[in-house]
Amino acid sequence: VQLQASGGGLVQAGASLRLSCAASGMTISSRNMGWFHQAPGKEREFVAAASWSGGNTYYADSVKGRYTISRDNAKNTVYLQMNSLKPEDTAVYYCAAGYLGTLLVQTNQRGYDRWGQGTQVTVSS
Repeated sequence: VQLQASGGGLVQAGASLRLSCAASGMTISSRNMGWFHQAPGKEREFVAAASWSGGNTYYADSVKGRYTISRDNAKNTVYLQMNSLKPEDTAVYYCAAGYLGTLLVQTNQRGYDRWGQGTQVTVSS
């Protein structure tokens, strides 16, 4: 079972990035999916989450209006579109799969039992 995050990089403030999280060995269609990030010296924090159908999405206040989470269950992939990036968005971004059968979307990392390896996003000023 693996979640492979990709799409990170070094960009200037104001730029956009699209992160992808491809699942293998598991089917994400029955799981809520989330993105978290961890900045240097800080704890891992919730960024965004989507219900198993993608019909419900949730965002941290710091990214509302700038980030969009989406999912393509047919491709077993979740995306995070990040626009208007700021230096404070610099972090390692992790995708995570919620516990199978959980209906309520969690914004706490304890609600996720599968994690990707992370992809680095660095935003320069």
